[in-house]
Amino acid sequence: MKKVIITLVLLAPFKSYSQGEIYPTETSFGGGIGFSTMYLVMNELPGEDVITRMGLDVDKINYRPMIFYGGEGFAQMVGPWRLGGYAGFGAAQTSNVFDIYYYDETQNLDENLAGEVDSGNNLSVSARVNMLLGALTTEYVFPLYRDLEVMAGALMGIGHYTLAVDQNTSGMDDNTWASIGNDSNVKNNVYNNRYYIGVQDPNNVNGSLTRNFVSSSMTELSGTFFNFQPYVAVRWQFLDRMGLRISAGFNRGSIGAGKWKMNGHIPVLDSPEKAIDGFTIRTVIYFGL
Repeated sequence: MKKVIITLVLLAPFKSYSQGEIYPTETSFGGGIGFSTMYLVMNELPGEDVITRMGLDVDKINYRPMIFYGGEGFAQMVGPWRLGGYAGFGAAQTSNVFDIYYYDETQNLDENLAGEVDSGNNLSVSARVNMLLGALTTEYVFPLYRDLEVMAGALMGIGHYTLAVDQNTSGMDDNTWASIGNDSNVKNNVYNNRYYIGVQDPNNVNGSLTRNFVSSSMTELSGTFFNFQPYVAVRWQFLDRMGLRISAGFNRGSIGAGKWKMNGHIPVLDSPEKAIDGFTIRTVIYFGL
C-alpha cells in the first residue's frame, strides 16, 4: 500500500503537466507581431499584353511567385475570435537588351533580310511590377494543443498595383546629368506660354502627331483595388514569447475597366478590367503570447 501511494504521488505532477500541455483548459488571451513573407502566384499578370508588345518574356514574371515582405499582427478578442492587420510590398521584373541594326525598310523583317548594318548601340527594355497591400484580418481559432492552433480566416483591405515599362538606348557618358533636358522638345518650342509643333500644313494634321512627337521613355500604369483573401492557418508557439504562423489561401482582387491611370494621374479610359487572383502562402515569425 505504501508503494502504491508513493507511486501516485510521483506520477501526479507528470499527469497534470501532460494534460495541461495537450488540452487547453481555457481560452487564451494575448497577441503578437512579427515579420511576414507572402508568396503570390497569379493566374494572369495584369498588363501582360503590354509587356509582350515590348518584346519581353512575360513568363519570367507570370509563372514565378511574387514575394511580399511586410509585417503582421494579431490580438485575441472575444472567445475564439481573433483580429489583426497586415501590410506588405511585393515586386517582380523582367528585362532584355536588343542590339540595334539598320536595314532597308523596303525589305521585310524575316529570314530573307539582307544588308543590315550594326549601329553599335543597343536598346534596353524593362518592365517592373509593384504591389502594395494593406488589410485587416479576422480569424476563428480551433485550439488543438496549448501551443498549437488551427485558424480559418480572411484578409480584407486595399491594394495598389503598378506596372512600369522603360526603354532607353546606350551611349550615356559622364555628362548624362547635365545633358538631361537639353534635347527636350519643350525647350525650343515654347513661346508666349504655348507649345508649338512645326508642320507642313497646320490645317491638315494627323491627330496622333502630338502623342508621337512628345514621346516618353518610361510609362507607368497603376490601379487601386479591393482585396479579399480567405485562408486557413496553423500557429505553433515553440517558445514562451515566440512562434510561427503558416497560412495558405486564395487572393481575389480586380481593377475595373477604365480605372487604370497612366503616370499616376492620367485616366486610361479604354483600359480593360484586370483580375489579381492567385494562390498564396504566408509565413510569419511573431513575438508575443
